[in-house]
Amino acid sequence: MNDRQLQQLVSDISKQFFNKPFVNEAVFNSRLRTTGGRYLPGKRRIEINPKYIDELGMEETIGIIKHELCHYHLHIEGKAFGHGDSTFKKLLSETNSPRYCQPLPSEKNKTSFFYKYRCLSCGQLYKRKRKVNIKKYSCGRCKGKISPVN
Repeated sequence: MNDRQLQQLVSDISKQFFNKPFVNEAVFNSRLRTTGGRYLPGKRRIEINPKYIDELGMEETIGIIKHELCHYHLHIEGKAFGHGDSTFKKLLSETNSPRYCQPLPSEKNKTSFFYKYRCLSCGQLYKRKRKVNIKKYSCGRCKGKISPVN
């Protein structure tokens, strides 16, 4: 699927579920890593992660598009369109749109931390992405010394 086909799909979904036209731009953004899509209010653009079509299929992608269209249409109408706003949650339920997208199977297996440290006194385990200077820092629970875990 290319950007033109995505644009047509977003327009069709907007007419079908919201009874409103989508007149702005919808594009794929392969740089998105932790989300299925996003709505950019300043540009009125919807960006979709193309990995979701490849890994989870069209049904999950349509859910992501409906979620982003909820943001879009509420923004156009001048209503609150944030994730925590009641108008957004109500429109999500009315259109049967998902609140969150599923994590990508390819991203599930990746560990989010690279270093493990354990307190020598109380045994508290710390997982960190960055290396910690064990001479400078101590346990946050008991102030004991921490040590790297292999």
